[in-house]
Amino acid sequence: MRDPRQTGYTPVETPGVTPSEHLTVTTRTVGCDGGGGALGHPLVYLRIEERQVTCPYCSRTYVLAEGAGDDHHH
Repeated sequence: MRDPRQTGYTPVETPGVTPSEHLTVTTRTVGCDGGGGALGHPLVYLRIEERQVTCPYCSRTYVLAEGAGDDHHH
């Protein structure tokens, strides 16, 4: 199920089951490959519209750093 703005699928977190890795980033567009290698997943690019976005494959959550991401919506 995608969110209304189609910024990416957001899994429902289940404590003890869903990995809860939160990474702080400084840009609104991030690439996620699940850590790469044999345990990774296909590279996907995610766009942070507000404060965070969660990868639909590995459930990593990317959080925009305070004061970062002012790319004037380009």
